[in-house]
Amino acid sequence: MRVHIATDHAAFELKEYLVQRLLADGVDVVDHGAATLDPDDDYPPFILACAEAVVAEPGSLGIVLGGSGNGEQIAANKVPGVRAALAASVELARLAREHNDANVVALGGRMQPLEEGYAIVRAFLDTPFSQGERHVRRIAMINTYESRRG
Repeated sequence: MRVHIATDHAAFELKEYLVQRLLADGVDVVDHGAATLDPDDDYPPFILACAEAVVAEPGSLGIVLGGSGNGEQIAANKVPGVRAALAASVELARLAREHNDANVVALGGRMQPLEEGYAIVRAFLDTPFSQGERHVRRIAMINTYESRRG
C-alpha cells in the first residue's frame, strides 16, 4: 500500500510519528512535507501536492494534517478526484472509507494524542470501501457533479 502524507508546522510532530509507525508497519510512505519544522510555513502547497499525488496514483491513499485538520481537508477537496474526510475518531475514519470511499483522511495534530492519531489513521487505511449499492450511487452523483464543474 502506498500512502501520501503532508502537513505544515501545526502537525509536524504527528506527521513524523505517523511516518515512522507506518514505515514500521511496512507501508510505502511518500512524505510531501513539511521537511522541517517552520512555524511560518503555510499548509496549502504541501496538502495540494499530497492530494494531487493520490489522484495521480489510483489505489493510493492520503493523510493530510494540520492544527485542526479543517483547512487541510478543504484544500485537499479542491483537487478533482479527492474525497477527503476529517476524522476525529476511529469510527469516523472507518465510516469515511466504508461509506464514502474517501481517499484522503484529515487529522488535527492538536486534537488528539499521537497514539490516538495513529489509531485513526490505521482504521482509515485498514478499512475497505463497502461497495454498497447506495454508497456507489451517491459517490457517482458527486463525481458527476464534479466533472460538470470542471
